[in-house]
Amino acid sequence: MRGLMQDVPLTIDTIFRHAEQHHGDVPIVTNNPSGKVRTTYAEWAQRTRRLGGVLDTLGISADGRVGTFAWNSARHLELYFAAPCTGRVLHTLNVRLFPEQLTYIANHAEDEVVFVDRTVLPLLWPLIDTMTTVRHVVVMDDGGDNEIPDDPRVLDYEALLADADPVEFATTDENAAASMCYTSGTTGNPKGVVYSHRSTVLHTMAVVSPNGFGIGVEDVAMPVVPMFHANAWGIAQAAPAAGAAMVFPGAVMQPQALADLIVDEGVTFTAGVPTIWQGMLPHLAGRPHRLRKIGCGGSAVPKALSEAYREQVGLPIYQAWGMTETHPVASGGTLSTRWADADEGTKAERRARAGLPLFGVQARIVDADTLEEQPWDDKATGELQVRGPWCAKEYYEPDAGVELTTPDGWMRTGDVAALDEFGNIRIADRTKDLIKSGGEWISSVDLENAIMSHPAVKEAAVVGIPHPKWDERPLACVVLNEGQTATEGEILEHLRPLVAKWWMPEAVEFIDEVPKTSVGKFSKKDLRARFADYPVRD
Repeated sequence: MRGLMQDVPLTIDTIFRHAEQHHGDVPIVTNNPSGKVRTTYAEWAQRTRRLGGVLDTLGISADGRVGTFAWNSARHLELYFAAPCTGRVLHTLNVRLFPEQLTYIANHAEDEVVFVDRTVLPLLWPLIDTMTTVRHVVVMDDGGDNEIPDDPRVLDYEALLADADPVEFATTDENAAASMCYTSGTTGNPKGVVYSHRSTVLHTMAVVSPNGFGIGVEDVAMPVVPMFHANAWGIAQAAPAAGAAMVFPGAVMQPQALADLIVDEGVTFTAGVPTIWQGMLPHLAGRPHRLRKIGCGGSAVPKALSEAYREQVGLPIYQAWGMTETHPVASGGTLSTRWADADEGTKAERRARAGLPLFGVQARIVDADTLEEQPWDDKATGELQVRGPWCAKEYYEPDAGVELTTPDGWMRTGDVAALDEFGNIRIADRTKDLIKSGGEWISSVDLENAIMSHPAVKEAAVVGIPHPKWDERPLACVVLNEGQTATEGEILEHLRPLVAKWWMPEAVEFIDEVPKTSVGKFSKKDLRARFADYPVRD
């Protein structure tokens, strides 16, 4: 016997129409360098439909990749829906990547057009001739004063919108690709994660649930996490789905400006990486606000930071866990009633965990050597593996040998964790040697290769060292060729044109030899132990 329920596809245009039909008067605010711009979901919906017409006018193919290189704004939200609702695939490019990565990612995804904020146009335009499939560059004037190139490929966003006809959205295949994000690994090229309409809608339902971010119609949501970072943690879909008002910080990302937005616009929910909240605390402490939840992820939330917010702002930081491959939110650290009577120290410890998997996600830990599932006793550790309808099955056209899923269908995360008796996740370590700084990954291998291109360098190993603001920063351990000399300044100067500014090592330590494992690999475990107490520089 089969159920007799309607078979309605889970597609992103259903989120769009819900916001358009039921929440048209709800405000959307963008804080541009030139001042705040206010609109409503009704006006946003009309512009989004016209943007769908623009994609037709530009001749973007039926499932063509639509690149964005932009900050958080109402215009970016228009792209978040116009691309997938017309069958195209949204591809957000991270403005913080260094040039070679941007070129690789745009070419690997085969972006046909890139929509770029004027404030970051100088970062993109010098690379445009290396992006072999990009035919159009559409400039969104967000108040910047950068010169716009006189080139037939360069078009104006508002001019295109004014000339376009609105289109109807009618996507029917819930398993079709909707958007894609790229994530870096310890070795090889960045890897593409492709979200479907179905996975996006189900992830949205989880994010708006109370155990997720709990976004509702009474909320004013401000995503500080960039819309180019891991799908903006789903907030860009969750807020319209819930009918919540939205506040976008645009290019104005200074802590004082963010705190002022929270207070002045009555923000009730916001989310970002720990470094954001560290910088914002002195500007928010003691001020009246309407915040009810502060979401945090990207890296572990320091217990001291969460408690400082509890004491000075009036609420602790909510820790979520996930990765680009999980759309990205997979678990959340909401305290259950079982901890209601616990002392504040215990509560603080529980809040510092990655929390319980959201309904729809399953988790397990597996011993790396035996591949056996480990007990949920909060002591045994193993690789954290997950599965669920918004967990990736495989990467988009990955390098040879890259496998994301186990033979029995679980997604490898590369994180080492323990689970308590209820399945509450405690992240213990990482199996890979990625360095997480300010919520963003730094590839130690890519950094090592760049260092070793210096003619005086024989070997280089990069490890993460603890940092009170950035969580981790890279430390370069360098072995020089016999008879060669080099200073820290010379190594750093060599690196500047090769890597992104925020990838630059915190320091360079010259050592006699990089310790090796029994099979001749660099033993970064030994280096991390040696430099665990490395002094933080001002």
